[in-house]
Amino acid sequence: MKTYELIRGSGVESLVLTERPVPVPGPRELLLKLRAVSLNYRDLAILRGTYGDYPRPLVPVSDGVGEVVAVGAEVRRFKVGDRVIPAYVPDWVRGGPTEENSRRRLGGPLDGLLREYACIHEEAAVAAPAHLSDVEAATLPIAGVTAWHALFTAGRVGPGDTVVVQGTGGVSLFALQLARMAGARVLVTSRSPAKLERAVALGAAAGIHTGAEPEWDARVLALTEGRGADHVVDVVGGEGVGRSIGAARVGGTVTLVGFLDSATVRFDLTRALRRVVRLQAVSVGSREDLEALGRALAVRGVRPVVDRTFSFAEAHAAYAYLASGAQFGKVVLTLP
Repeated sequence: MKTYELIRGSGVESLVLTERPVPVPGPRELLLKLRAVSLNYRDLAILRGTYGDYPRPLVPVSDGVGEVVAVGAEVRRFKVGDRVIPAYVPDWVRGGPTEENSRRRLGGPLDGLLREYACIHEEAAVAAPAHLSDVEAATLPIAGVTAWHALFTAGRVGPGDTVVVQGTGGVSLFALQLARMAGARVLVTSRSPAKLERAVALGAAAGIHTGAEPEWDARVLALTEGRGADHVVDVVGGEGVGRSIGAARVGGTVTLVGFLDSATVRFDLTRALRRVVRLQAVSVGSREDLEALGRALAVRGVRPVVDRTFSFAEAHAAYAYLASGAQFGKVVLTLP
């Protein structure tokens, strides 16, 4: 089978197309023919060598969807022909994260899904929502589950709440769509007026142009009549976390889910203490979170936002497009 591997280096030249044997499923494993995979910022950071120190060669990419083409003798949850989504954290089935269930992750340290076939344990898979295409279903495991876990599993977002999301990447647009499904009011920040217009068309109550208003936390306070947001989903990290704290209401929540600016966070702790802001870090979620997300999308008929698709042969171009920051939503690769 054809597969991409990260070999040596820290740039796109380290991503090499190679050949591997088609894997054989164990007693409780599914053999998947991958149909589509989606890229996350984590994949770009691993390629660049700025996230983790995983042994190479490594098959990258964590998120995908495939068709079951063979099953082990003891498999009971799925059958040949089923369309399934592998869980990004295969050992985290339910409950909270632990050292043991969070260690192994697809795309590093485990081999990921940028290949034609993959074997996964039946307990580490969920049925793909029937109303979603392969391209759409491939976007759920990291971006979708992170937003779901932040807002509902670890958060308490409900009708009438105000939620702030930063930018228009995968996690942020999932958070926008899911918060709107819950009856919340959503404010979106971005440096691009065009992207803000698209976010408003998607259901955001207002967009905040951070190029024109770098002190965007003040704008959030103005839009909430001085109260502040109930929940801020921070995908940027760095010194901007201080603005997320400033944008939150007294007793509000700031969820840290990314580090697009910097993994090093600096903020005025006294400001957080005065506002009694709850800071929580979320790193995706369990298989149960993925199942709940799929059910919610199916009930409401909501589809993930996909910006652009590339063919399997265009993997280098897909990574480059993600690195450009031009995307509005998810970047997906399709397999024949």
